[in-house]
Amino acid sequence: MKEILIIEDDKKICRIIELQLNHAGFKTTKAFTGREGIETFNQYPAFDLILLDIMLPEASGYEVLHYIKSQNNQIPVIFLTAKDGTQDVVKGFELGADDYVTKPFNFDELLARIKANIRKSTHDNLIKTHIIFKDIEIDLDNFRVIRNSKEIDLSRTEFDLLYYLVLNHDLVQSREQILDNVWGFDYEGGDNIVDVYIKYLRDKIDRNYNEKRIQTIRGRGYVVR
Repeated sequence: MKEILIIEDDKKICRIIELQLNHAGFKTTKAFTGREGIETFNQYPAFDLILLDIMLPEASGYEVLHYIKSQNNQIPVIFLTAKDGTQDVVKGFELGADDYVTKPFNFDELLARIKANIRKSTHDNLIKTHIIFKDIEIDLDNFRVIRNSKEIDLSRTEFDLLYYLVLNHDLVQSREQILDNVWGFDYEGGDNIVDVYIKYLRDKIDRNYNEKRIQTIRGRGYVVR
């Protein structure tokens, strides 16, 4: 059964959505503030989709979206909002929203969008569990990294860092982007941790090869090429 997290401060609207989704065969979990939404997501991260209001107390929908996508970019997020201005929609998409529905909404339309986004997410996840870039192969299902047919033993953080860089190959990633996407939005340490783990990763991925995959772009960040 697919599970949906509803983050909506209007308890009446939230209850209506919950009942309709339950009737349609979905399991639901509710949160009524931005902070509660983040806490719920951290406690039960295996949601199939998130319905997210923009105007929330304690933390805005934009802040919640940024956090969720920094932790797991594969979970589809649909904005539920009374705001239908172009700037609000554009800002949501820039932060990684997958879709939006303007209140008041037709439930059949919302349900169709939910099903479409879950289908797309499932398809994308199947594709991205096995990545090959040049001579590097990453297998998420079995937590394996192979270069030139040789398996490389990595820690979990090293694996996550390499996966993120390879997934975004040829795109320079700043330390801030890496911190948000690998360590998480709420990481409170310094960004020098990125440099430390890049060195660990280079020692394992590049040390024995003439062609170096992990490159430093001075003043900007790191990139896999």
